[in-house]
Amino acid sequence: MTKQEILSKVNELINAPSVCAPVKSAAEAYVKAQDKKTAEALVKELEAEVCSVDELIGLCESDKGRQIFGAERAAGMIEAARKSKESGNKYCICPACQAGGVI
Repeated sequence: MTKQEILSKVNELINAPSVCAPVKSAAEAYVKAQDKKTAEALVKELEAEVCSVDELIGLCESDKGRQIFGAERAAGMIEAARKSKESGNKYCICPACQAGGVI
């Protein structure tokens, strides 16, 4: 990826409604500094926070997932995640994980 493509994905990540605060903070720091230190910090946060599609499916199939999302929404997310996985996607289907997985 070119630096411009990376910046574009980082900005997608920052603007994703599903991005968690630590990742957003690391992404914003990277956009400001664009140096090795902030890049490494961002990658570290992404490694800790980006979920796999299998993790999403597992969460949505669990009691906790049904409590978080509601049974109907969790079932829909399972279906969408399975379709995504069948298409070769390995990351959670939310916008933050999709952008973060590319980075």
